[in-house]
Amino acid sequence: MARVTRTVVVRSVKLSRKDFRVFVELEGIYKSMVEHLVLFAVRSNTTSFIRLKALKYRELRALHQLPSHYVYTACQDASTRAKSFLRLKKKGLAEKECPEIRNVNIWLDDHLWKPNGLTSVKIATHKEWVNVDFEPHKQYWKYINGGWKLASEAKIKLDRRNRQLVIYLTFFKEAEEYKPRSYLPVDVNENNVTILVDGTAYLFETDMEKLVLGYYYRRKSLQEKYDKLHGASSRVKKKVLRKLKEKKKKSDIRWKIANIVVRTAHEKQSAIALEKLGKKPANSMIKRVEDAQLRHRIFQASLKGIQNTIKEKAREYGVPVVPVNPRNTSKLCPLHSSHIAYDSSRVGKCSLGGELWHRDVVACWNILSRALRSNGSNAPSPAGLGVDGRLIPLASTATHDPKVLPKRLWARWKSLLQKTLCYGFEQNEAVEINGAYIFM
Repeated sequence: MARVTRTVVVRSVKLSRKDFRVFVELEGIYKSMVEHLVLFAVRSNTTSFIRLKALKYRELRALHQLPSHYVYTACQDASTRAKSFLRLKKKGLAEKECPEIRNVNIWLDDHLWKPNGLTSVKIATHKEWVNVDFEPHKQYWKYINGGWKLASEAKIKLDRRNRQLVIYLTFFKEAEEYKPRSYLPVDVNENNVTILVDGTAYLFETDMEKLVLGYYYRRKSLQEKYDKLHGASSRVKKKVLRKLKEKKKKSDIRWKIANIVVRTAHEKQSAIALEKLGKKPANSMIKRVEDAQLRHRIFQASLKGIQNTIKEKAREYGVPVVPVNPRNTSKLCPLHSSHIAYDSSRVGKCSLGGELWHRDVVACWNILSRALRSNGSNAPSPAGLGVDGRLIPLASTATHDPKVLPKRLWARWKSLLQKTLCYGFEQNEAVEINGAYIFM
């Protein structure tokens, strides 16, 4: 049984000036406590929340007239910040002797807030309990109606411009892994993610290279422009660079791919087989790479990030994840275990049998083979891979060719039917995966 948590962000309605002033005062007191605690924790090398609370609780209670549990949550906040700063300082990445507290989210435990129905909460302040109504959205109702439970912890942040509170609610549920009937191999690459479903390979194009290089040149142009106007360390440049949406777009790709993979595995009661990458796989991949742009692409490809997102989504559905050895998965023929010779394309030829293999398809078959032969597997043992190896003079066999799904199709998963009709695909070329039609 695994505990899965998700954070949902909702915004309050516009507060009255009186109520918002109370939260402004509360934020000021809370921030001063966190600053005091972080300074003490860093200087005394105290990173334990329990130790920090034992040393500073009485002092802070005497200084600030707040509900006592704000001292608890401030100690939790400060210990987290101190741990992070000391870790960076140990690596030589800290620029200052002590961290600077610029913004704070007010941490709340079960004594400081409580739900008041489905669309409002009550929050304890230094004045009184304040009732705050918030604006629910589709994602919030999805968790409310989907069997998720509301956790006892929450956070709030002040939006001074709109006189609102940003409320971070945490939902959780317990998910139990099932015994898999088979395996769903997944091969993650820079520009695509390939899965093997019932002997058919589906290649989802992610176009990560275009995304990374586009933002690379955009960022470089902005840096040159603002360095010339305001200097290398100007706040204006940092503010502009923070508005770039590269991180958000990468996250969107990762979660949509993970959703497709995990839902397909759950529907077929399969386990997901992934290559077991190290902690920092990009470091080993760039050892012999001298091109600075290619090195940047490898670091920003998010190979491990996509895998971690698939694992996190799999925990939500109780889908088992099996790691396999990644060595030579795209270089060995799954039929003869012989070397595959590639030309400039992604299609290679088996040196022994002469079969033509697409690089990503052969990787999926080898991942499947290694998963089936792994120790302690609940999946049935293979009687032999169902791979069509017949030679065709002018092309590889259909089994070896993936069905390529452009990003314009799967990125808008809920509107695939309407989207593909706009591009003029024929109805008889439709492929159904997990209840959605993909036109080939």
